[in-house]
Amino acid sequence: MRQVSAIVVHELKLFFSDRRSVVVGIVTPILLATFFGFLFSGAGRQDAAKIPVLVADADGSAVSRAIVAGLAADALLSVSPATAEDARRAVRSGKVAAGVVLPKGFGVGAVQAFFGAAAAPEIVLLVDPSRATEAGLVRGLLAEKVFRESSREAFGGATGTTVLQESLGALEADPSPPTDERQALKDLLRDVTRWQGAAKGGTAGGGTAGGPGTAVPFTLKEEPVTARPGVTYNSYAHSFAGMGIQFLLFVALDFGIAFLLERRGGIWKRLRAAPLSRSSLLLGKAVAGALVGLVSVGATFAFGIVVLGVRVEGSVSGFVLLLLASALMASSFGLLLAALGRTPGATRGLAILAVLLLVMLGGGWVPAFVFPAWLQKVTLVLPTRWAIDGLDAVTWRGAGLVAGALPAVAVLLGYTVLFLLVARLRFRWTDG
Repeated sequence: MRQVSAIVVHELKLFFSDRRSVVVGIVTPILLATFFGFLFSGAGRQDAAKIPVLVADADGSAVSRAIVAGLAADALLSVSPATAEDARRAVRSGKVAAGVVLPKGFGVGAVQAFFGAAAAPEIVLLVDPSRATEAGLVRGLLAEKVFRESSREAFGGATGTTVLQESLGALEADPSPPTDERQALKDLLRDVTRWQGAAKGGTAGGGTAGGPGTAVPFTLKEEPVTARPGVTYNSYAHSFAGMGIQFLLFVALDFGIAFLLERRGGIWKRLRAAPLSRSSLLLGKAVAGALVGLVSVGATFAFGIVVLGVRVEGSVSGFVLLLLASALMASSFGLLLAALGRTPGATRGLAILAVLLLVMLGGGWVPAFVFPAWLQKVTLVLPTRWAIDGLDAVTWRGAGLVAGALPAVAVLLGYTVLFLLVARLRFRWTDG
């Protein structure tokens, strides 16, 4: 037992002697638990609940304007006007969760549909299939606004009065043999007409009408907006992008730790004696690390493509460039950690924390659109956010080289240069 106790005491002393590792081991779970608790709590969701929606109102009637105003006034939505084509492009690119297209003649058609005088007009709801929960909320709010404003106009507005009179006149002039159904509809229209007259005269309480109609005033065509018609959303595409980038960073982390171990083993001293500059050494290590990382991320996506049906619906060349730029960024990040670190143990702990935060805030674990609005903007400074969004764009979103890949590639290469410059400035041949 004395020998066992001595071993236990020795290991505990060894563990607590590295204060950085101890601090990182305590801080990491606290940060992660706090972040996810905040994200999915009421406080964390308050700002994120503003769902971005574009509305294309091709009608401009009193009904359609009231529907748009009702959507804009809702605390859960952030509504902006747009054309139908602009709304489609924004949904496809992931900039907004949904787009609503109100067709020309919608206001009159919705009121007519209340009284069975015409077929219900069609509303097109453009949805981002990766944001199904938000799309469902928009769908419900849209239905509520359409019913409320259409019934209000049907039973109290000028359009409703005109439609009532025209419908009643058409029924009374119809020479067809009377039926119970037609007679019931006549009685309803006459009662509503009398009620409108009484309401305008102040004998019906003076309130705004909002009663139900006789039919659903609209039909809803929900259209998932993907790369092209016929392409279905594959949820594995985003998860493979996030996990591919995460383990690309872990491969780079191991590469950086190995770099530190080489210094501790005296290999750097021998390299220093050779005609080799620090810049050449770092650049060679960065390229080698990127190639090793490409094996990891390439194998990950190959599995997703072959087994799970992940497809590059957009630019294939953009996809390849994004993988290459991501590998270079991760490799240079590993070298930066090695240049800043003093010991492999302390560097590993800090690097794991840095990698987890980069992937978590970059949208690798949960999509970035569930973050609060302010956090969505802040995380745009992270290279992982650009890498994951870029891979999403060229896979299931079907974006092209210029719009989908090149901006992210430029940012990733910029971070690669920055990391290498800092690593070059902090590089030391020895531990001292």
